[in-house]
Amino acid sequence: MLDVDLTEERQNEILTRARALVEKDGGVWVGQESWGRRKLAYEIDKKTDAVYYLLHFDSEPATLDELTRILKITDGAMRHMAVRRLPSATRTATTSSAPPPDAEALPEPEPEAAPAPAEETAAVAEPVAEAEAEPAPEPEKAPE
Repeated sequence: MLDVDLTEERQNEILTRARALVEKDGGVWVGQESWGRRKLAYEIDKKTDAVYYLLHFDSEPATLDELTRILKITDGAMRHMAVRRLPSATRTATTSSAPPPDAEALPEPEPEAAPAPAEETAAVAEPVAEAEAEPAPEPEKAPE
């Protein structure tokens, strides 16, 4: 997530630096997706919006550590998170450049089943109470 106040040149500079770092250390840059400006779930440094980018690349753990270090100290990079892709989920950025669905577009969850009547609940709770009331057996004493 990049700061919305950054110019497009600066945003591209940050992305170019990330790509150069990955490729310099022998990684493979698969692609990148711009998800655009989105509202944050909570304020970060008194900002309510950010520009989201999804970067796809393959690299060694040391390269990822270095990229994380660089992004932490880069002005304009608000947050970042690295996630490992499963081999079956690997895809290129060109196959799906659509942003994730909005919360409003998701289907409504199905209603939950009605709670059980109170009589059935009480019948289930009684055996549990009896089991807790039994005293614990005393440990065996070692012969002297």
